Amino acid sequence: MQPVEIYSSPFCGFCHAAKRLLTQKGVSFTEFDVVAEPQRRSEMMSRAHGRHTVPQIFIGETHVGGCDDLYALDRAGKLDPMLKG
Repeated sequence: MQPVEIYSSPFCGFCHAAKRLLTQKGVSFTEFDVVAEPQRRSEMMSRAHGRHTVPQIFIGETHVGGCDDLYALDRAGKLDPMLKG
């Protein structure tokens, strides 16, 4: 299983939805709270090619994007193979 990292905020509904999908799939992930750790936001923006909204999701070294991108991958049947590597 590929490592999954998600930059999020506790006030973000899209963050909660993305984490819910990953949890339903039995995927463990590392979460970086950009509110509790503000320095993580600049790290996120650097890794996400300037994107500044949360969530920003990474599977392995691949930047997936946000919640809508994660759900689109799932609907297309591409998320599970990506998670497996």
